[in-house]
Amino acid sequence: MHTDAVNHAPAINFFLTGGELPGRPTMGAWLTYGLGSDTQDLPAFVVMTSRDKEASCGQIFYDFYWGSGFLPSKYQGVKFRGSGDPVLYLSNPDGMSREVRRGILDDIAKINELKLQDFGDPEIATRISQYEMAYRMQASVPELTDLSHEPRHVLESYGPDVRREGSFAYNCLMARRLVERGVRFVQLMHAGWDQHRNLNTQLKIQCQDTDAPSAALVKDLKARGLLDETLVIWGGEFGRTPFLQGDINDTRQWGRDHHPYAFTIWMAGGGIKPGMSYGETDEFGHDVVRDPVDVHDFQATVLHLLGIEHKKLTFQFQGRHFRLTDVAGKVVTALLA
Repeated sequence: MHTDAVNHAPAINFFLTGGELPGRPTMGAWLTYGLGSDTQDLPAFVVMTSRDKEASCGQIFYDFYWGSGFLPSKYQGVKFRGSGDPVLYLSNPDGMSREVRRGILDDIAKINELKLQDFGDPEIATRISQYEMAYRMQASVPELTDLSHEPRHVLESYGPDVRREGSFAYNCLMARRLVERGVRFVQLMHAGWDQHRNLNTQLKIQCQDTDAPSAALVKDLKARGLLDETLVIWGGEFGRTPFLQGDINDTRQWGRDHHPYAFTIWMAGGGIKPGMSYGETDEFGHDVVRDPVDVHDFQATVLHLLGIEHKKLTFQFQGRHFRLTDVAGKVVTALLA
C-alpha cells in the first residue's frame, strides 16, 4: 500500500472516507447505505475502540471516523463503550419498567410522526427508527455481551485480556459475536502505534495486545463457517520509516517516523485469495517497486468483494454525485479468489 497523507487524522480519514478532510461518509456508512442491514435488533455499523495497557502512546479517535457525512445519519456507526453499558442509557432507570418505556416511546413516536408530516425532514424519520432500535437493543445487547456460553478454548484463544471489557481482545470477540448476529460492518480501532521515540518498549506491548486476538478472530470465524462471507481487514493509516528516528546512542529513544510511501495490510476471508502476498518494496522497505496499491484501489477492491461496483455507489450532495473512491480507484483483480 501507499498513501498521500502523512499525519494521523487526515490519513485515517482518507483511508475510511476517500478524502483527507472530515465531512464525507466512512466506509461503514457507505456499506450500510448500499447493502442495508441483516439485523433489526442491533445497529448495522458498530465501532469499538481500545488502547494499549500503558496508555502512553495513543491517538485521538474522532467521531467522524465512523460518521455518516452527508448520508442520512441513520447510517453512521454506533460506538460501543469499553465499560458499563455498551451504549449510554441502555438500562432503564430505577422505577421504570419495560412496559412504561414502551408507552413513552410510542407517545414520542406519535409526536415525531406529526413533525415528519409537517416538515418532511428525513432526520426525523431517523430519530424515530433509532429510538426503536435503542428499545430493541435493551434486550439484544445484554445477550450479546454475555460470555457465559462461550467455550473455554475459544476464550483462551483470544488471550488473557478477553474478559477485560474495552480491551482489543474483548473487542475482537465482540466483533465475531456481532457478525454472527447480522451486523454489517464492525470497526475496531486500537490506539498506541505512534512509536516515534519509544519503539523498543511500546511496539512489544502493542503486539502482545493485538497478535493473538487478531489470529483468534480469523480462526473463530472460519470454525463457525463465517469467514467465506466475512472480509477481515487489518491495517493502519500509513507505514513507518525503515530507518531510525532519534539518538542512535540511546536505545530508550529509538523510534520511526510516519512513512506514507510503503506499508502493509492483510485481509482474510470474504473472497480474498488465500496464502499470497501482493506488491513489493525495494530492499530497504522505502518505496513500492512492484504492484503498488493506493487507497482508492483498496476501497474499490473492498466494495467489489462485497458485491458493489464502486463507481455506481453514489450519493448526490451539493450538486455532485459523491462516492467512496472519489474520482479514482480500480479493483485489484489479482487479490480475488
